[in-house]
Amino acid sequence: MFSHLIKIWGITKTIIGDVYENHRDSCGYNSIQIPKFPHSTFDYSGAQSWTSILATTITFENDIHNIVISYLVHNCHKETAESFIACTGMKQSANYIEDMEKRKRIINFVMEGDVLKAIELTEQFAHDLLEKNIDLHFDLLSLHFVNLVISRKCTEALEFAQTKLTPFGKMDKYVHKLEDFLALLAYDEPEKSPMFHFLSPDYRQEVADTLNQAILAHANLPSYTAMERLIKQTTAVRQCLSQETEKDGFPPFSLKDFLRS
Repeated sequence: MFSHLIKIWGITKTIIGDVYENHRDSCGYNSIQIPKFPHSTFDYSGAQSWTSILATTITFENDIHNIVISYLVHNCHKETAESFIACTGMKQSANYIEDMEKRKRIINFVMEGDVLKAIELTEQFAHDLLEKNIDLHFDLLSLHFVNLVISRKCTEALEFAQTKLTPFGKMDKYVHKLEDFLALLAYDEPEKSPMFHFLSPDYRQEVADTLNQAILAHANLPSYTAMERLIKQTTAVRQCLSQETEKDGFPPFSLKDFLRS
């Protein structure tokens, strides 16, 4: 996990530096100075004092700390978050560890196939969340249906669909998806059906991520990590700038190539 954290740290520093650089380029002036020790080309003369340089560096490092801890807390990496906080001296509320543990249990139940238990804990931890977020409730119930199909418990799956899923058929937006789920029962090998993606780990992860984001939003916390927002901002700015540089023969911006660089 620590090697993963080091990678996150490096990507974060790269992205923040790139955002600052893009901001400077797009504004036409150097509004933010980031000294690069020990081989900095920063001009230390004139009005800039060592105090202001140090303050800028500390702010930059604090931004990185906040982005890294945001990623760790969002993805429920409790032990790594605790170690990171201890190493950096950051301050966090006492409740965040407990809340992270609860979210982690819920998400793990989804990923391990016990969706009904995840629903039960969600209703305890985030009261009325699923009542208000009908789309998410449908996705969780349908994922449990899929788990029954995968386990070849077709009779139980049909009974569950009749009692829990068919009421959603009264709403037009669920009809097509409901038909796709029920069609899985018609195949001896549903993994080879046209709806095979519902049985994939990617679909399970997608539902788990949506649930995690919804729980965070319910607690008035960011649904996305600061790193994700920075990446989106960097992508948008670089794509905008690349439209201009394409005229000079530079290749268009690629987020994948940027993260690999």
